[in-house]
Order: sequence, then structure tokens, then C-alpha cells
Amino acid sequence: MAIKTYNPTTPSLRNMTRLDNSELAKKAPEKTLVKILNKCGGRNHRGIITAQHRGGGHKCKYRIIDFKRSKDDITAKVAAIEYDPIRSANIALLHYSDGIKSYILAPNGIKVGQHVMSGERVEPEVGNCMPMGSIPLGLTVHNVEMLPGQGGKIARAAGMDVTLMAKDGPHAILLMPSGEMRRVDLRCRATIGMVGNLDHAMVKIGKAGRKRHMGRRPHVRGSCKNPVDHPLGGGEGRRAGGKHFCSPTGVYARGGNTRNKKARSNSMIISKRKKK
Repeated sequence: MAIKTYNPTTPSLRNMTRLDNSELAKKAPEKTLVKILNKCGGRNHRGIITAQHRGGGHKCKYRIIDFKRSKDDITAKVAAIEYDPIRSANIALLHYSDGIKSYILAPNGIKVGQHVMSGERVEPEVGNCMPMGSIPLGLTVHNVEMLPGQGGKIARAAGMDVTLMAKDGPHAILLMPSGEMRRVDLRCRATIGMVGNLDHAMVKIGKAGRKRHMGRRPHVRGSCKNPVDHPLGGGEGRRAGGKHFCSPTGVYARGGNTRNKKARSNSMIISKRKKK
């Protein structure tokens, strides 16, 4: 998908770019596959802010995505490629031969009118979903399950993919986008190909108001806050804060270890991600 630029008629348009969505075949979503998205402004069930700088944003509806792909051996036709305001990737509308409709993440290279299928004995083609035990080595996949039947959890953003490196007993060894090597069960499903909309990371926002439309409020440095609001707050003048960069709750950033040492999935990690 191409990047569209603007003539610098205003200061905000000078550096603004956006994706050219002329390739999308359909504008309005399928009414039976959307639901109202209730916004919380980054607050949990107790009203405490757990995600900083969230709020406002344009009103939008959530598209129900089929991450499990559990309809085996039933051919589905790609009816349309649509825009999803909730995620960075585009979505594809499938019309199954039995009359059921569903959304999936649109892989790179998928076309309107193409047929896809899920199951253990399908061909390893782009858009098809199958267990890890049936996928040939060396292929790139996305929407990978961490537990059998759980639904895809890994590699769902635009341009993401995972490489199947080897099969060791009941597990498959995957190379993650971060460089991490991880094991998953061979019964876990994945979709062939990489997620589409590769140019999403190349878009320049251009102005602050566009970020507000996306539901992102202005960021404030921790050193500018009071000590009661942030670990780096307080002090006379511009002092560093006397602590490593962290969040308002004390979670370290910029290379700090944030992974839970008691997480069950730690045993599935072969080698950790490569730090920049």
C-alpha cells in the first residue's frame, strides 16, 4: 500500500503522510461482525489509571476477528479487504461456503476473490490456517497460538511474521520478530504468510490533533511531576530524578527487566530477545 503525501499548504501538512486506502474494496464494515467499543480512558474497574495518556479519540466500533480459525475443511472466499480503526493491520472479510461470514487479519499479498481454508491437510498457501505440525520448516507464519485452541496471540500487528525453524518432539521452535527463540505446541495453529499493511510504520502523524483523534493524550515527562505522582518527580530545577527511567508505578524502561520471573511461559523460551 502506497504512502500519500500532501502539498505544504499549511504547517501541519508539510510533514504529514497517510496510507493510500484506494486498494481497500469495501468502506463500511459488516454489521453482524461489529460491536460497540466502550472506552475507559486507560482506567481499570476501580477507576485507577493503569495506561497513561489515554482518552478522547474518534468514536469507532470493534470488528470481531476470528483468531481461532476453527472452521476446518470449509472453503472461504475473500469478499473484501477493509480498514480496521482498532489495529494497525487491515482485515479480510471471508464468506464461507456454508453461509457464515467472519473477519481475519489480512495477510500480505491476499487478493479479493481468493479462496482460503483451515485444517490439518490444507495446502501451505498464504491465508490458510493449519497446525504447526503440518507446516513445512522455514515458512513465515502469523497469528500464532500459544496454547492449542486459545486463538492467535503472537504476530498480529502490521508487517509481523514468525519463522518456523525446527520441530523438536511435541514442540515447534519459532524465531520471533524480536530475535527470541520460543517453543510452542505442535497442535497450536498459525496462518501462513506475514501480516499485511507493511507501510504502516512509515506514516508520519504530522500534527498533535491527529494523535488526539487516535485517543492519545499529551505525554508529560516524569521529572516535571510532583513526587507523589512519579518516582522521578520533585526536586529544585532540572534534576534527573536520581533513578533509572521508569513508569509512574516504578516499572523500569529502556532495557530494564520487566518480565515476571514466575510466568508459566518462561519454560518455553529457549533464548531471550536481542537487546539493541
